Amino acid sequence: MEFRDLKKQYAVLKNDIDRHIDEVIASSRFIGGSKVSELEEKLAAYVGTKHCVTCANGTDALELALMAWGIGKGDAVFVPDFTFFSSGEIVAILGATPVFVDVDEDTFNMNSVSLEKAINEVIADGELKPRVVIPVDLFGLPANFVKLRKIADKYGLKILEDGAQGFGGEIDGKRACSFGDISTTSFFPAKPLGCYGDGGAIFTDDDEAAELIRSYCVHGKGKMKYDNVRIGMNSRLDAIQAGILLPKLAAFAEYEIKDVNAAAAKYTELLKGMVTTPVIPEGFLSSWAQYTIKLDSREQRDALQGFLRERSIPSMIYYPKQMHKQEAFDGEKNYEIDYSVTNKLCDTVLSLPIHPYISDEDVDEVVSVIKEFLGK
Repeated sequence: MEFRDLKKQYAVLKNDIDRHIDEVIASSRFIGGSKVSELEEKLAAYVGTKHCVTCANGTDALELALMAWGIGKGDAVFVPDFTFFSSGEIVAILGATPVFVDVDEDTFNMNSVSLEKAINEVIADGELKPRVVIPVDLFGLPANFVKLRKIADKYGLKILEDGAQGFGGEIDGKRACSFGDISTTSFFPAKPLGCYGDGGAIFTDDDEAAELIRSYCVHGKGKMKYDNVRIGMNSRLDAIQAGILLPKLAAFAEYEIKDVNAAAAKYTELLKGMVTTPVIPEGFLSSWAQYTIKLDSREQRDALQGFLRERSIPSMIYYPKQMHKQEAFDGEKNYEIDYSVTNKLCDTVLSLPIHPYISDEDVDEVVSVIKEFLGK
């Protein structure tokens, strides 16, 4: 059993993926070109934004967005404490200060009450200027942008939506990667929409930001690549990766989101009363980057993971260590922020195999082993 079965997906899409790869090789246009342009147009149309700019990876996508806003020294950027390292790393890279915020116990996403308290802590301290909020669409579920937008607007902050795991999720029919002033995603292979290497994209309706980001992606170019008007980076999506993503995006939109939600619903029904299953608020749709349950303690969680491993069932712990406890952030300014929910989640969460191609039999097997472990 695979945690996320990319081999099975490739077997289904092989002819279309291979055709696109062959076309790129035949054209010898490996950087940029028609495949990249076509993908950007289709991604923007799917998400519902005016602009999509592809880049080398999801981390660069976040950094490029902050660069477009001129974020740097003296700025405070608010990041969930329960997320992958890159969400805070890009803030520190640019010389700004990441301020970590607790998350909601049910959805695992940024807690609006904790966010507002953190903003007021920074304002009262007076050393940093609050500039940006980075909500993360964790495990495929969009953050609560209705509440977060009200707070951001109240304090004059930009929202950078980190949709690395959330591509394909929705709130009341509006798609993830359209909720931020700028939004980003990742095409890392295991993401809901992944390529066969690294890749990322930035989405926005802001013409000026999109133009700046396109420049920053290619060494700060002006009218051409040898006219460098600002300091940028080298961050472009390879044409072969764009060719791979085109048929995968079509399958994603046509049936993969529906099928992965059916698998998640089956897990939730079968696990009811045994463990704490994921909560999807009314009006929300998850793209299920991960299906994450909660156990009663670290000891029980770790024992279950070992029990699954003995039966050749993969599982993952996202994330075993809080952002505010990462050694790399030891030098950052600390505020009096309560991280009790994140602390608990780091000890109790466990992600089970899920993907659009998982069989009912595989779900039944996973649940059966969990049931055996719990003595149900």
